[in-house]
Amino acid sequence: MSEYKHPYRDAEFVLNQLVDFDGLCVEGGLEGVNAELASVILTEAGKLGTDVLGPLNVVGDSEHPVLADNGVNETKGFAEAYAQYAEGGWSSLTAEEQFGGQQLPNVLGTAVNEIWQSSNMAFALCPLLTQGAIESIAHHGSDLLKQQYLPHMVSGAWTGTMNLTEPDAGSDLAAVKTKAVPNGDHYLISGQKIFITWGDHQMTDNVVHLVLARLPDAPAGVRGISLFVVPKFVLDTEGNPAARNDVKCVSLEHKLGIHGSPTCVMSFGDNEGAVGYLVGEENNGLACMFTMMNHARQGVGLQGLAISERSYQQALEYAKERLQGTKKDGSRFTILKFPDVRRMLMQMKTSIEAMRGLAFVAAAEIDRAVYTQEPAAKQKHNDRVELLTPIVKGWLTELAQEVTYLGTQVNGGMGFIEETGSAQHYRDARILTIYEGTTGIQALDLVGRKTLLNQGEHLSELLAEIAQTVEQLKEKPQFMAQADALQAALDDGYEAREWLLDNAPEDAAVAGSVSVQFMMMFGYICGGWVMSQSALKAQLQLDEGLGDSEFLNAKLVTAQFFSEHLLPRVKSSLAVIKAGSDSVMALSEDQF
Repeated sequence: MSEYKHPYRDAEFVLNQLVDFDGLCVEGGLEGVNAELASVILTEAGKLGTDVLGPLNVVGDSEHPVLADNGVNETKGFAEAYAQYAEGGWSSLTAEEQFGGQQLPNVLGTAVNEIWQSSNMAFALCPLLTQGAIESIAHHGSDLLKQQYLPHMVSGAWTGTMNLTEPDAGSDLAAVKTKAVPNGDHYLISGQKIFITWGDHQMTDNVVHLVLARLPDAPAGVRGISLFVVPKFVLDTEGNPAARNDVKCVSLEHKLGIHGSPTCVMSFGDNEGAVGYLVGEENNGLACMFTMMNHARQGVGLQGLAISERSYQQALEYAKERLQGTKKDGSRFTILKFPDVRRMLMQMKTSIEAMRGLAFVAAAEIDRAVYTQEPAAKQKHNDRVELLTPIVKGWLTELAQEVTYLGTQVNGGMGFIEETGSAQHYRDARILTIYEGTTGIQALDLVGRKTLLNQGEHLSELLAEIAQTVEQLKEKPQFMAQADALQAALDDGYEAREWLLDNAPEDAAVAGSVSVQFMMMFGYICGGWVMSQSALKAQLQLDEGLGDSEFLNAKLVTAQFFSEHLLPRVKSSLAVIKAGSDSVMALSEDQF
């Protein structure tokens, strides 16, 4: 089992060089918040991740939560770790000051969240969902709900969940059957939800469920869904958890991975009805929930990066230690000497750097949308967030499947053995392409709402910005090959955009047939973009004699590797896109 170590140099490089963290803080008027403070925060978070959360990762994989008479009992050691997490103020990092938060930039919270997700993804799912629930209540809840719940959730005293999925309603939320009946100053909720991550535990005094349900006279479909806060314990007049609400976990799912995270079947209203409080307006629950889902989608994309980093660290350590081969003098050498092992490790390392760059850049766009006062600029940043979110969620989580596979491959036969730890990372990564919207859903979102709906305008703005990076590369002779590679990918991106705009209106099956390739294509284009920016920034620092030359020169190599080994995938994606829907839709149902 390898020890998790936070890759602080790369995280700080992305924050300072690609995001311009100091400039972002000045733009937001955040006095006293700067790169130096961010470095201290990341260092302290790294200690908690390495010393406390990391060692519990394998424990959670082998010692699963159990359902007992008092509810779900989490894995041994998780409660103590959560107490340290809350006492350290980590749950309040990006929350609003009026609710006890530190109101630090979202991108810094993203950098810190990477540490929790890498060190122990099953554990980190609990605070991740709480952060999303906080966002939803803060944006849509009444003043009373905010006062009653947010200070306790921000402090970490209470956790939050998201209850969408039902046995007959997965991604199709129009099929939600959970009922909400008005009853004085609250509602009575009844129904069942499945796949509820951290739906119950004993780590905190209360669990705050956000639940989608339907009023008796609600319109059919998604327009008739409302959102409710349903606490595990109803609050007394002093605002403290008191009577047990009519909500409970009735079973735990047995999963391929993330075993330390309890995935619950939740039952609401088996007796008198679960007390719930409306969030936002009646029949507008989906819009409220999307606030939480969009937060979670970037968060899940970050998990793709995080589990990839953990797999890479384990594979690299094994490659440095595993003796395989003998020299003429009889001495042996490690598998790190073999070109194919180096190829796999380079692909892992390079993919991770591209993923981190895109994840942090997308997170910073959320900050810029908040900090910018000029309406047109604010809209531009919001549009960029909307465009990048499905790419971050979809591309990062799909790429994580390949990276964690390579991690097991580097280990050879030992990668198939649970004791090495590699298999856990591979298994844990499998959920990421599914929850908070499958890869297909992210791709359809990118193609439909984020491209076709605005005639590709937002995509064109992104491509124009990438073209500026190409011109910067062309100014330096050593980057001409990378400039040519990124330009070729850019041209393919423009062609794919035009093909989609021309063909989707004529063929209803086109969008669904090509959407995943379209999303993956733009993931690689964006990856090439951030890696090219990294190379330019690294070269500038080298020219000025700044920073760690060994680290910066490695940046130049990984950028080159991306352009040579990963960016060519854009061309094949374009070919698949232009093939359209013919062969996809050709077979009858009986022919499958």
